[in-house]
Amino acid sequence: MASGKGGVGKSTVSANLALALAAEGHTVGLLDADVYGPSQGLMMGVSEETQPEVADDLLQPISVHGIQVMSMSFVTSDRTPAIWRGPMASSALQQLLTQTNWQNVDYLIVDMPPGTGDIQLTMAQNVPLSGAIIVTTPQDIARLDACKGIEMFRKVEVPLLGIIENMSLHTCSVCGHQEAIFGTGGGEQIAQDYSTYLLAQLPLSMAVREQSDGGVPPVLSDPDGEVAPLFKQIAVAVHRQIEEVEKTTPTIRIVDD
Repeated sequence: MASGKGGVGKSTVSANLALALAAEGHTVGLLDADVYGPSQGLMMGVSEETQPEVADDLLQPISVHGIQVMSMSFVTSDRTPAIWRGPMASSALQQLLTQTNWQNVDYLIVDMPPGTGDIQLTMAQNVPLSGAIIVTTPQDIARLDACKGIEMFRKVEVPLLGIIENMSLHTCSVCGHQEAIFGTGGGEQIAQDYSTYLLAQLPLSMAVREQSDGGVPPVLSDPDGEVAPLFKQIAVAVHRQIEEVEKTTPTIRIVDD
């Protein structure tokens, strides 16, 4: 899960997609790869004092809401920022990824930091990624940054699974008036330009913010509400997309004669 810029709701989307996939019966892991500003601990309702256990030199992921979660926030203090240069951050990410005892996960959702820097390249070049999902908002500046993210994944040959447009429409909780605060058509234009899918258009919702800050994202706290069914649709679409990618990915067989 990636974005060209910050503030588009990528972490919220990552958490809810992971929970939606788990609700579909899959075993799911969620890796918070934003080593500078990890947020999945808060969103998943993990206590600030929680630290992962270590067994056989491996970190044991935190089990919460039926999924396995690992984040830099579990091994550092909220008051201790990661003041690292690029190689140090990349090394920290590799340790979280390779030294965590992920237990038979069907899907590992990776919540990337914004941008196209060391963390993204570390993941793309060292891990066989099934695909990338780009999160954007409708506004032009977010669309331009999202395109940069797509181009980066193209260069490292990571399949693009689709686009999620967040904050598409706001509905006033008092009068019901709907307004496209950040403009319209950004996600659709990206999907059209890159011949990919617009997986969903998610609303700008105060309830989603409150539920995420409270550690119980809307897929769990309001499964029949406006937003949760959209994430369930995304989960089904992503599962289908990955199956198609795997069908077309060549396999190498080594035969010992």
